[in-house]
Amino acid sequence: MKVINKSIKTFAAATLLTLGMGSSAIASAATTLVVGTWMPPSNPMNTIVWPTWAEWVEEATDGRVKVKIEHDLGHPRSYYQLVEDGVINAGWSFTGYLPGRFSLPLAVEQPGMGVNAEAASVALWKVHQKHFAKAKEYEGLELLALLTHGPGQIHSREPISSLADLRNKRIRIGGGVQSQIAERMGVTPVAAPGPQVYELLQQGVIDGVFMPAQEQSSLRLNEVAPNLTLLPGGMYLGSFSMFIDPVFMDSLDPKDAKAIRSVSGEKLSALAGKAWDMADTEGLKYAREKGVNVVELGPNDKITLEFNQLIKGMDDAWIESVKDKKGVDARQALKDLRSYAHSYKSTN
Repeated sequence: MKVINKSIKTFAAATLLTLGMGSSAIASAATTLVVGTWMPPSNPMNTIVWPTWAEWVEEATDGRVKVKIEHDLGHPRSYYQLVEDGVINAGWSFTGYLPGRFSLPLAVEQPGMGVNAEAASVALWKVHQKHFAKAKEYEGLELLALLTHGPGQIHSREPISSLADLRNKRIRIGGGVQSQIAERMGVTPVAAPGPQVYELLQQGVIDGVFMPAQEQSSLRLNEVAPNLTLLPGGMYLGSFSMFIDPVFMDSLDPKDAKAIRSVSGEKLSALAGKAWDMADTEGLKYAREKGVNVVELGPNDKITLEFNQLIKGMDDAWIESVKDKKGVDARQALKDLRSYAHSYKSTN
């Protein structure tokens, strides 16, 4: 079936190309690479990451490939399928939106990573290349980058002085490791994509959300969740992937495909992680300026100690969850991931 789909997509691409060459005036027109994106326009993926990559691609291909960015094409989980089906050429999504398909990238989401998004993103890319690629979880897609957002924190309508204050509260959960943390906390999870969080809080459907600090400004959470509790190192990291249609890549001149790959991979992962880190810094500053009750916990504060007790055994639980991934040494991969992350030095 994959061979048939690939043939159909290749034929469609060739047909469009032929139709687009109806006159000599446009016979040399650049190839358009259509990227699909989601989240609000103020999200770092939309303000920095995709636009910068678009510039890199156009420069690397000497203008032979132009990038067009399309917004809000459906639920974030659908972007994998949109690219696989050739509806768009490239996109990105959150790992936790397809839990039955992706389990290995959740290694980077485990509590205790203790690094920023840039270091974690580069480390995840390296570990994927060394350990995870062989499992072919991204079969049907070509990875452009792997990344994480900054440390996930607690945004709530009411202040909290203990994790017990969250028990049975309705908390929006995006999936991934957040789900396991929520279960251990005893909260009532509410599944919803990130862009819906503001409305859910505004309407009182949820009492809080686990997200990085940058969403105070990006999603305007300061207006609906005026309490931000910051744990040292955060509770988790959220993992994402950026991907492209391999059939589209095969349709390009090999030198252009090579050029696109040259500005992707580890370089793009680093850019994305750094963009999220910058957004966290700006989001925290914004929250304080707007009068949000920001509680920055220390290592010996009650909530921190409660959380550290709560997450015990999560590494082993993840390792056990991926035991069916033949050829993948999960324990060594997690060890390498943390080693890469802690030894990472930013290029700037």
